[in-house]
Amino acid sequence: MSTEEKSLHFIEQIIEDSLSNGFPQDKLRFRFPPEPNGYLHIGHAKSICLNFGLGLKYNAPVNLRFDDTNPAKEEQEYVDAIKEDLKWLGFNWTEELYSSDYFKQLYEWAVAMIKNGKAYIDSQSSEEMAIQKGTPTQPGVDGPYRNRSIEENISLFEGMKNGDFPEGSHVLRAKIDMKSTNMLMRDPLMYRILHRHHHRTGNDWNIYPMYDYAHGESDYIEQISHSICTLEFVMHRELYDWFLDQIYDESKVRPHQYEFARLNLNYTVMSKRKLLQLVQENIVNGWDDPRMPTISGLRRRGYTANSIRKFCDIIGVAKRENIIDFSLLEFCLREDLNKKAPRVMAVLDPIKLVITNYPEDKEEWLEAENNQEDVSAGFRKVPFSRELYIERDDFLEEAPAKFFRLSLGRDVRLKNGYIIKGESVVKDAAGTITEIHVTYDEDSRSGSGSEASQRKVAGTLHWVSIKHAIETEVRLYDRLFIDEAPDSHKEKNFLEFMNPDSLQIVKGFVEPSLATVQSDEKFQFQRLGYFNVDKDTTEGKIVFNRTVGLKDAWEEKGKKEENLLMNTQKEINKYVKEKDENSANLILNTIIDNIRSIDNYSLIIQTIVKNIKNDNNSLLFSNLILHHSNKVHVKDIEEESLTKLYTMSLKSQMAAVRILAIQNLQNDLNNLNLFETQLSELKKNEKIEKVLELLNELKF
Repeated sequence: MSTEEKSLHFIEQIIEDSLSNGFPQDKLRFRFPPEPNGYLHIGHAKSICLNFGLGLKYNAPVNLRFDDTNPAKEEQEYVDAIKEDLKWLGFNWTEELYSSDYFKQLYEWAVAMIKNGKAYIDSQSSEEMAIQKGTPTQPGVDGPYRNRSIEENISLFEGMKNGDFPEGSHVLRAKIDMKSTNMLMRDPLMYRILHRHHHRTGNDWNIYPMYDYAHGESDYIEQISHSICTLEFVMHRELYDWFLDQIYDESKVRPHQYEFARLNLNYTVMSKRKLLQLVQENIVNGWDDPRMPTISGLRRRGYTANSIRKFCDIIGVAKRENIIDFSLLEFCLREDLNKKAPRVMAVLDPIKLVITNYPEDKEEWLEAENNQEDVSAGFRKVPFSRELYIERDDFLEEAPAKFFRLSLGRDVRLKNGYIIKGESVVKDAAGTITEIHVTYDEDSRSGSGSEASQRKVAGTLHWVSIKHAIETEVRLYDRLFIDEAPDSHKEKNFLEFMNPDSLQIVKGFVEPSLATVQSDEKFQFQRLGYFNVDKDTTEGKIVFNRTVGLKDAWEEKGKKEENLLMNTQKEINKYVKEKDENSANLILNTIIDNIRSIDNYSLIIQTIVKNIKNDNNSLLFSNLILHHSNKVHVKDIEEESLTKLYTMSLKSQMAAVRILAIQNLQNDLNNLNLFETQLSELKKNEKIEKVLELLNELKF
């Protein structure tokens, strides 16, 4: 029992405490309440797994309730997509419900609140209401319509419902406390006028309830026991409870709101507004584009429901916000696909390989294992012939010692086949290799048991027989953004961090066993990664999506960039100490090239700021990055840090630091004027001619 208790997350512990304190288990009821104003994304998956997981754990009903209170943004398309995603994830709801089912009841409760002096019609503009609402440090003041008579409020509210007034002319507000420390309690909106067509109620209503009003009351109607939402709703809980206070009947279950940390994933955005922007501006090809973090996009890319559920289970349920590395999601996917996906051979960047001593008319069918992780997967036959495709980067004419693939004079094994030796190449007029000629050892066939087949060679290559190969379209998908937090930088539009290589389309060749594949079938292309058959596949054209590579290329790239910056900083020391001008310039050029090769915006910013200290070499490094990186600009650095960098750099004893600081100020006119006095003083005392030349060029 103690082991089980330790494994409970805090929401489960709350439920256990409720049951221990006498709450009947048969009264437990949960809900997943999406707004149908967009497609579900990976962030929603955590809430889905939590709510439906609680239903399974406690054998309690879980409703799917669409909070459809804003017809301006909601569509039936989104309703259908949400239902499809839930079913695909493996969850079934008890009842399919809609907040719009309760519009009549919500209206009647609002009328009762008006009659009880708890709500009133406000006819101010939104700008006027914002002013009289105050600020977090300044209490609000009562508006001019707060003390309208009950009769006038009832009459106006009915007129709003009947469509007598234009949008924006009136709103219904709860009458709570304009001086509350919680600004959400300062007479929040309950209803607004919207002359919009609703996807379910049509044109029956001209007023629609606000989310904060409808949400808790809908929970109450459905008798939800534990209303679970994300941390941004902590401040809303007081309002949630206030609205319930107005209608609560002690004979019924009173819902209670509990908050957990939402899923924050790096290298993506999960704002519905921003995802919609990507779709509407055709930056991606729809909500189910395989680069999107939507559940439908992940599904189309080749993710499995099991991998997403596993991911949500690993990250757990907590009260504290944190950022999860995208690599963990990919790890869960690889782990799942590794067990299930058949291994096949495909070549995506082909170069022709000719086995010169293999008979031209000979053809063999070699035995290949389908999945070494699954004994029951069995074997298949793959055709082998004189002419094959291999990957272009699996060959170097002259290779270094640690190149464990094919080169002239070196042996490698062809997967499931023979050992071959590089003999010669054929080149076109431009010097590009068009064919590789090799010889093979006839006695070395894999699995034959011969002495030659036991011989160890440095590498094994995948291949496809040219005359049997099936041409396919392969979409090489990668992360949509190159920055860890693309929507977190002030003064930066998240679109500035789009990955230009997030989609590359190539012509590939696959073995003939894939001739009859169906949409959504998954395979491991040996040595290349996991691939999924796209829905665009037709009888005459197979389309594959790269789901994920065999290794975490982004983690490797991140480590490489971090190491490169660390090593570049060491080069700064060499540059400063180098006496020979030509040698120093060579080192400097290397430093600049390294800086320009770094893509990680956040890493660059952190490195600049970290090196703003009373050390000449560090200041030189910061100024060099700021001057030469095309990923950051002076406006991207916080004002305090930038001011400190300029101040310290202009006082530096190293002329190179002063020069770069002046050059950076030349590109920063806002700060150039602020440093006029310091630059003038520097000009009076400066002894280095190059620094003086730059100072004389400045125009204040």
